[in-house]
Amino acid sequence: MYSVNVPVPGRVRQLADRLYPELVGFETVREDHSCLLKRLGEADHVAQLQHRAHRALEGAPAVEAEITGIDYFEDPPLGSAPVVYLAVESPGLEGIHADLTEAFDVVEGLEGADYVPHVTLARGGDIETARRLADREIEPVRWTVSELEFWDGTYKLPVSRVSLPS
Repeated sequence: MYSVNVPVPGRVRQLADRLYPELVGFETVREDHSCLLKRLGEADHVAQLQHRAHRALEGAPAVEAEITGIDYFEDPPLGSAPVVYLAVESPGLEGIHADLTEAFDVVEGLEGADYVPHVTLARGGDIETARRLADREIEPVRWTVSELEFWDGTYKLPVSRVSLPS
């Protein structure tokens, strides 16, 4: 599965690292952090898929994003529950997501109107722990998203980057 992801600054990774001791009881704890912007699907010709994504992103400006708190999906459409995440507030990223949904099929229940920008921390744990984490206050983290990554989900590696002009 290929996707377009938002790389997060070191301050977001540091926040996730500080929360790690409270996440160890979950089935899966993420060690690499980014914000999934749009799933692109599979491809026989990766270069063509990448080219389509780059074309859809032409002219997209740099946007502001902010981690505003901790939240969780109690019943996610895919995978184990709950999913604990850092909430990302960014009308600009939501706009870029909308542009990408015009060029690529929408994954029902996850994208389009259902899209929630976030950085997953852990999944498959105790709902009470998820609630307790969501009640925790954190210092907001603001940053400018000046590039996006074309991501190869099979190898869990960025294939290329797309700059977003200021």
